[in-house]
Amino acid sequence: MQIWVDADACPKVIKEILFRAAERWQIQVTLVANQLLYTPPSQWIRAVQVPSGFDVADNWIVQQAQAGDLVITADIPLADEILKKQAVALNPRGELYTAETIRERLNMRDFMDTLRASGIETGGPAAFSTADRQAFAAQLDKLMAKAARSR
Repeated sequence: MQIWVDADACPKVIKEILFRAAERWQIQVTLVANQLLYTPPSQWIRAVQVPSGFDVADNWIVQQAQAGDLVITADIPLADEILKKQAVALNPRGELYTAETIRERLNMRDFMDTLRASGIETGGPAAFSTADRQAFAAQLDKLMAKAARSR
């Protein structure tokens, strides 16, 4: 199992949790972004810079991820592609995407895009909170413990 991170918009606090998890669980964490990212020195952590462009990082992650891997992303279409590969997709707010929930998320995303295209102000997501950080850390711990049991 590897962890792939859609890192362009991933909150710093989530990256820090992932860095600690990489060391604790001795698992490869790869940050993927179209900009150069800081990573602490570690054999378990690396960053990959991809060219700028629409969905370039997402497409790279989809190409690299394998069944059983974990992908950290808030991008709904990317999560959908990851689930199709039998990998696990986790939102930085701690929501685990599933085959049951992804269709609803895609439909809501498309609906909101339609509203915005018609000029309706929809607002953005709520500010990232301590509760979001805690939910992510708890979900990550569950996933890592499950992966460790299956090794």
